[in-house]
Amino acid sequence: MSLPNVSLGMVPMRAARSRMPVEGVWVFDSGQVNVELVSGCLTITQPSEIAMYADTFAELAALALYGERARALITTAQECLE
Repeated sequence: MSLPNVSLGMVPMRAARSRMPVEGVWVFDSGQVNVELVSGCLTITQPSEIAMYADTFAELAALALYGERARALITTAQECLE
């Protein structure tokens, strides 16, 4: 969390969101998105499809907690498991 070029955000389970991705997604730039599925990996290059993933990422990033707030969320989750 302390690296200047890395941003780690935690989306709380109770956050109101319209989208809930179920796969691993890597948005590299405006030209490519990789989607990891159970049976393989997709490379998305169609601009309209890339936009859908970029919009989903932006929505989740806006809901995410960062820095000390993310650490507090993780600590609370750990305490619930003890």
